[in-house]
Amino acid sequence: MKARARILSRMGWLLTLAAMLILATTAAAQDNRIPTAMLGGFMLFFVVLCLAMYVYFALAIQTIAQKTNTENAWLAWIPIVNIVLMLNIAKKPIWWIILFFIPIVGIVMAVIVWMAVAEARGKPNWWGILVIVPVANLIVPGYLAWSE
Repeated sequence: MKARARILSRMGWLLTLAAMLILATTAAAQDNRIPTAMLGGFMLFFVVLCLAMYVYFALAIQTIAQKTNTENAWLAWIPIVNIVLMLNIAKKPIWWIILFFIPIVGIVMAVIVWMAVAEARGKPNWWGILVIVPVANLIVPGYLAWSE
């Protein structure tokens, strides 16, 4: 899937959240005016946001799989297996999944696979390169899934 780029993007968000929570906890420990319910509310917001992003990406990958007549489109909902589905859509060997878990190589593999997915959908392959651009990596799966 766009797994590596998406995972790196989510890891960045997670690290940002962790830093904010640490700073907020420190501030809450020094000042009793900041309620801990606020921290819980922030955490709830973050969990709901992550769940919404997961559903968006799973629906996009499932739609791409259906439009390219790839078998087992429902695999888009299973976290690691959706990479296998992306490799099937891109018509790449299944053993490439190992390369997704190598730190720098995974980013390159995500770009290569998304380029092949774009070609499978009849779009220019440079759409796959946009997966490494922070905001564009949110738009590319939706565009490939729901455009004509």
